[in-house]
Amino acid sequence: MHSILVLHGPNLNLLGKREPGIYGSVTLEQINQMLDRESQALQANILTLQSNHEGILIDAIHEAMGQHHGLLINAGAYTHTSVGLRDAIAAVNLPTVEVHLSNIYKREAFRHHSYIAPVAIGQISGFGAESYLLGLHALVNYLKQSQ
Repeated sequence: MHSILVLHGPNLNLLGKREPGIYGSVTLEQINQMLDRESQALQANILTLQSNHEGILIDAIHEAMGQHHGLLINAGAYTHTSVGLRDAIAAVNLPTVEVHLSNIYKREAFRHHSYIAPVAIGQISGFGAESYLLGLHALVNYLKQSQ
């Protein structure tokens, strides 16, 4: 059974309240519940963590080495700013799928660049909470094919 670390970045703890026109009304707790149900159906284990602190996310990525088979990450605004997260993902060399609730390419120009995309196996954005489920499916399928 594959083990996947799911990381939620800054401000995602405010989902359901924060800019619902952009991010929808689904809460982070609901997303985690959806992921838990879907991971069971896919016969995978997940561990979820949300932090507004870049260092905590980096530490979690480091600790994933040897404990998890893959990483599903919505780094939020750190997607566009954090070389540290990018370097941590590259260092642990775990298959990583980047997800976003909104279509980052239809938003402000500064959101069009991702430091994570070049070290990820793929990116899914624009499907709301479904982006996480699509990302989980993609990651589990990739891990199964890589065995």
